[in-house]
Amino acid sequence: MSERKIQTMEGFAAASGISRPTVSKFFNDPESVRASTRERIEAALEKYNYTPNLFAVNQNRRKTKNIGIIVPYLADPFFAEMARQIERRCINAGYWPILFSSHGQREMEIKALETLLSFKPAGALVAPLGRVSDLEALQRFTDEVPTVTFDSNQQIGEAFVGSNNQQSIMLIVDYLCRTGEPPCFFEMPPVNPNAIKRRKAYISAMEQLGHTPEIIRVGGQSWEFEHIGLSEGKRLITEGKLPTNTVLCSNDRIAIGFLAAAYQMGLRVGAGPMCAMRIAGHDDHPWAQFTCPPLTTVGQDYSAIVDGSVERLFEIVTSGPKNESREEKLFDGKLVLRASA
Repeated sequence: MSERKIQTMEGFAAASGISRPTVSKFFNDPESVRASTRERIEAALEKYNYTPNLFAVNQNRRKTKNIGIIVPYLADPFFAEMARQIERRCINAGYWPILFSSHGQREMEIKALETLLSFKPAGALVAPLGRVSDLEALQRFTDEVPTVTFDSNQQIGEAFVGSNNQQSIMLIVDYLCRTGEPPCFFEMPPVNPNAIKRRKAYISAMEQLGHTPEIIRVGGQSWEFEHIGLSEGKRLITEGKLPTNTVLCSNDRIAIGFLAAAYQMGLRVGAGPMCAMRIAGHDDHPWAQFTCPPLTTVGQDYSAIVDGSVERLFEIVTSGPKNESREEKLFDGKLVLRASA
């Protein structure tokens, strides 16, 4: 049972009879003080029920243990899962993650960058919006803060870690061509570089396999991909404008909307004799295995991208950049076969 509640580190130091610098040193690294002193501090912590404001301690350091994380759209389970894994890696390494979402908006991304700077982060992991990003604002931020980017490859920061879109799109296009009618490509709105890279990879793959590319283009800057897949899918089916009965969607969220469109239009999706069409996606979205039917896709290697991003950032934070030129590391995708194709 504690005698009284102490609110400040100064008060705790005075009550425990240990100098303020020694107490501060203990909270920064318990192993940095002598064992006998550590035992006295731990006993005093229990006696006075004192809990330090670790965020304030962190901010008062010349070099904080804060790691900033910025993603474009946290409502997207893909980015939510990436952020979750990054947070766990940072916490396990003794860092304090601070997470922001840009909400798909240029102004929100700029605000997130400005706010994050005020926390004096040791480093940052940023997935830029892409096409609508303020590249000057991003560059100013990365000039101040060691930064590794992921998912959206803008030419900023010390390094980029992401997926090999060329390999992954070729993988699924080849599979779809070998097992049925060659696919058309339902592209995502060009909100970030992945949209363009996947379209180019699809065109290249189809041409290499001797087929004519067929692209369904979607304009705008909306991140409401499921809605786009549903509304455009229903329109294309109603107007009979699908060039093939196999549809490869640029990402799984588009594909999830398209699956709903097919269902609402009374079309059975899959590879069986009673099926009207096949639908496939890209990413292995956390919900892809739970759609009806479950979605065939190309899985991004979430863990490898997170590990590669975080490990590279920690190397830069502790030792500085090892190369003058910006690094890029890409991980191959893996074909995930389910009932939709």
